[in-house]
Amino acid sequence: MNRQEFTNAMTVKSKQNGLELIDFDGHRENEGESNVEIYVGLEFDSAEDAQEFYSLHATQLGFRIRVGQLYRSRTDGSVISRRFVCSKEGFQTNSRTGCPAFVRVQKNENGKWAIANINTEHNHELELPGQICPPQTQRKPLPASRAEPVSTRTGIRSHESDDPLSLIDLKRLKREEAEGETTAGFGEEPYKGLEFVSANDAYHFYNSYAANVGFRVRIGQLFRSKNDGSITSRRFVCSKEGHQHPSRVGCSAFMRIQRQESGLWVVDRLLLEHNHETNSPTDATRKRPGAAKVFKEEVMGELENLDLVESNGGFSLAKRGRESNIGSDWYGVLLEYFQSRQAEDIGFFYAIEAVEGKCMNVFWADSRSRFSCSQFGDAVFFDTTYRRFSYTVPFASFVGVNHHRQPVLLGCALIADESEESFTWVFQSWLKAMAGRYPLSIVADQDKVIQHSIAHVFPGTHHRFSAAQLMVKEQENLGALLSMDNEFKYEYETCVSQCQTGNEFDSAWNRLVTKYNLKENVWLKEMYRMRRCWISFHLRGTFFAGILVDGSMKPYFGTLLTAQTPLNEFLLRYEKGLEQRREEERKEDFNSFNIQAALHTKDPIEEQCRRLYTITMFKVFQKELLECYGYVGIKLNMEGVISRFMVQKCGNGDERNTVAVNASNLNISCSCKMFECEGILCRHALKVFQIMNVRELPSRYILHRWTKNAKYGILRDTDSGGGQDFKALMLWSLREEAGNYIEAGVTSLERYKLAFEIMQEGRRNLCWQN
Repeated sequence: MNRQEFTNAMTVKSKQNGLELIDFDGHRENEGESNVEIYVGLEFDSAEDAQEFYSLHATQLGFRIRVGQLYRSRTDGSVISRRFVCSKEGFQTNSRTGCPAFVRVQKNENGKWAIANINTEHNHELELPGQICPPQTQRKPLPASRAEPVSTRTGIRSHESDDPLSLIDLKRLKREEAEGETTAGFGEEPYKGLEFVSANDAYHFYNSYAANVGFRVRIGQLFRSKNDGSITSRRFVCSKEGHQHPSRVGCSAFMRIQRQESGLWVVDRLLLEHNHETNSPTDATRKRPGAAKVFKEEVMGELENLDLVESNGGFSLAKRGRESNIGSDWYGVLLEYFQSRQAEDIGFFYAIEAVEGKCMNVFWADSRSRFSCSQFGDAVFFDTTYRRFSYTVPFASFVGVNHHRQPVLLGCALIADESEESFTWVFQSWLKAMAGRYPLSIVADQDKVIQHSIAHVFPGTHHRFSAAQLMVKEQENLGALLSMDNEFKYEYETCVSQCQTGNEFDSAWNRLVTKYNLKENVWLKEMYRMRRCWISFHLRGTFFAGILVDGSMKPYFGTLLTAQTPLNEFLLRYEKGLEQRREEERKEDFNSFNIQAALHTKDPIEEQCRRLYTITMFKVFQKELLECYGYVGIKLNMEGVISRFMVQKCGNGDERNTVAVNASNLNISCSCKMFECEGILCRHALKVFQIMNVRELPSRYILHRWTKNAKYGILRDTDSGGGQDFKALMLWSLREEAGNYIEAGVTSLERYKLAFEIMQEGRRNLCWQN
């Protein structure tokens, strides 16, 4: 159906329901009739018709749309449901506001597409209808169904998502070449910020520039949107890039273009230098093939990077090479920085992954981070904020929680690509730097590649999903219900965070999906399967060092490292942020040793904990101790030396917890699992200890990691250290203390002499002991 036919059809359908449309020339149709909103049940012949109808509706109201999520049939993989969202949906760019407005269409049994869900509320100001031009170009094609076309002659499946021609219009380039069409400025030197109307024009421009300089161009890596799979950026590289062919020499010259919200393509990354001699412009022009031939060679070049893999009785194309999202100029700068740091800090560790002679992922950690990991590496937050924003460099960090509940850096990495291989290499490098000490828990994104990498590198470590990413996924899949139905929002949040037992959660979950007709929601099905990684009840028995219940942590470097941080400022800001955080830690260390918190009871347990805990952790404990006075404990039964108590809040019979205690050794456990999760005894356990007249807490309930001496080399559990791991702990501990000793000893000549004498005396004492 052509545009006029579609407009007429939509006009007829809308008139039956009192709708007002705008035609493709921007004129209003059905003027004088009331403007009725689109409604659930409105049918279309195809999903494309629904997309265009919603686009026209959006134009009339003053907003733009994007193609959102799709759902596929579990039987044949065909698309059965589509979402079209406001262009400001999500938070991937600064211009987006997380707008919940959307329309979801579903395919009926009769083959029609009907509107199944609508949210018309926007969380931003709409533009005037006249400020948005109605769509003038052909419809944006929706992603094809999962079924892949197979050549009957070769048995090779063609992967549309990897097709190097999926963005560039070959026929247009052939026609332009035949007609001698040129664009103003082609052949001039490119620069960052240069704009093009289309990717075709950018390719044509770079080809002309290459002909003038004396080299040839190939189409390089592409990047796709995580929302709708559309291409968001492209790289055009020198034909001698890579090493897949003897004629290629690994040339780094390239031009990358990025699609803007306006639809224009802008040069955002550029490298003009070649590592080989270029031809004379005359030779390059004479030898330069037509556009069709260039693309033919490009297709063959792409095939060089693919392997034939046998599967399901046929063959499919699998990508062989990996590309790096790290600018090639970063590696040299970082390597120079690493070498200078290693000269100053003998415990500095770094690693760079090389694949077929090409630099990929980067990891580093100084001796302070490695020592911190020996004390605070039991719970780790893998911060990949760069994935949710358009960061110039894909910077990730490993962050722990110190004895003041402050974030502490445990290592840094640059992630070359979003592959399982990259994340696995980074996790393995971190594990190697930390002498093979596995964390008890790790908070990280829920993407399959990260899940698989964590399971492979950290077997037995409890993976908890990142709250920031989880919130985005909830908005994408449940945004309409969460924003429009307060009852659903309350029931959903109660189910996720308030259930106390597995049976209680399962019952609440089943009621929720049944009541709101969500049993076939693909995302909810998947999240229920992975409930151990994000539901509060399933996380209680795992130690997370007090990381908030929602799993979130503020970025370690705050606002110092942002999406726009350039290379020449990155390391300076990194060093500044590191020093600021460590200065904050030093201040808390000083306060814990020199300032005493006030006591609020005469309980000797309070005095015991004030003496041992840091100020921050003592206040956490003190709050639980004070709260326990508002609870009552009732002994339920006794089995041998094990006594069970029910502890409930006075005046609130709904809040009940069960505490079991062994009278012979004072082992205690509570159903709330606070000690297992945070390492601090809860008010319920403290109430039972009060009933039993316990006047001093057993040492096992005061974790060394929360004490004032946590970072000063007092290694208590020597049996658990074992071999090389324990030697590494001693090495890092002594090295940390020696660094502080040296800093104090070089402040003056007199202090230097004293420090040297003390060191000599200490060395003699150690030798005599042998």
